[in-house]
Amino acid sequence: MSIFTPTNQIRLTNVAVVRMKRGGKRFEIACYKNKVVGWRSGVEKDLDEVLQTHSVFVNVSKGQVAKKEDLVSAFGTDDQTEICKQILTKGEVQVSDKERHTQLEQMFRDIATIVADKCVNPETKRPYTVILIERAMKDIHYSVKTNKSTKQQALEVIKQLKEKMKIERAHMRLRFILPVNEGKKLKEKLKPLIKVIESEDYSQQLEIVCLIDPGCFREIDELIKKETKGKGSLEVLNLKDVEEGDEKFE
Repeated sequence: MSIFTPTNQIRLTNVAVVRMKRGGKRFEIACYKNKVVGWRSGVEKDLDEVLQTHSVFVNVSKGQVAKKEDLVSAFGTDDQTEICKQILTKGEVQVSDKERHTQLEQMFRDIATIVADKCVNPETKRPYTVILIERAMKDIHYSVKTNKSTKQQALEVIKQLKEKMKIERAHMRLRFILPVNEGKKLKEKLKPLIKVIESEDYSQQLEIVCLIDPGCFREIDELIKKETKGKGSLEVLNLKDVEEGDEKFE
């Protein structure tokens, strides 16, 4: 039965079409609006919350379903769910100019919000406001990419802003507790990954409190586990080392 019967047309009024060209033919899927970005950013993981139907079309608006042989020729399979995933991930979302403008504006602000949340002025340790980050993004003529997550783009923006202003990711404060025997040797391996050592305590164990760049966390965690064979421990004391108080740079 066609999904474009009167009873189902209500369900499809909120449709977003994602299109992909493959093997000289056009393929489309019908999705719920505002769900495609969520899927691509990893926020939405339930495919049924994104797809209106697991069917692959050559034209969603006319209800023309793709032929099995065309799917096999273009995608090497006739598994429509798997093909839908490919189109959903790599296809182009079809939106009106007004919708695209609204989407770009929202993504621009979301990126600025992430940057403001993750970063500080390195000299004062004070965070920047979202408005200032938005202004700085406009100054560097940052162009939002709809096929990349806002988190990915926020990391790109931080790199670009570093060339124009005093900004860096807020440091994480960690505490390491290491066996004394392995501790001294391990400390030398950890040094290049540590920004500031705030305190060291040698007693029965080696305890270090330090600041690191958040991007080094995984490498430090894996190094401690490997070198101490699970005997060492790593504790996050603060996700962001920010000066106390409400003052923000405008």
